Amino acid sequence: MVTIASLFVFLAFYTLYYTSKRAVLSYDLGFEKWMQKNPKQTKITGLLLLTTAYFFWLFTESLCCGTLLFFIQLMTIGSLIVILTPLKKINKITLLIFFITAILLEIYYA
Repeated sequence: MVTIASLFVFLAFYTLYYTSKRAVLSYDLGFEKWMQKNPKQTKITGLLLLTTAYFFWLFTESLCCGTLLFFIQLMTIGSLIVILTPLKKINKITLLIFFITAILLEIYYA
């Protein structure tokens, strides 16, 4: 459940990052062109994903702990997206390997 919340936080911040006018954008994943052309729908989608991730954190943890972990995760993933996206280090294979590893570790240690 934590990995799913992490995936939603990543997708939400990534979609909101692509609506920025000042960001250095690249089109590696395929759906970035749609996000750039439709900023209003992209912002709504990003905010819905953020609220979904927050409710996942509230479901798995308590109110205070879930809120704290959500904001820590949002800051961490947001910093990584801002730093690594202009360097073109975020691609499909890297994301797939990272989230599969995270799911396997979560299942193994849960």
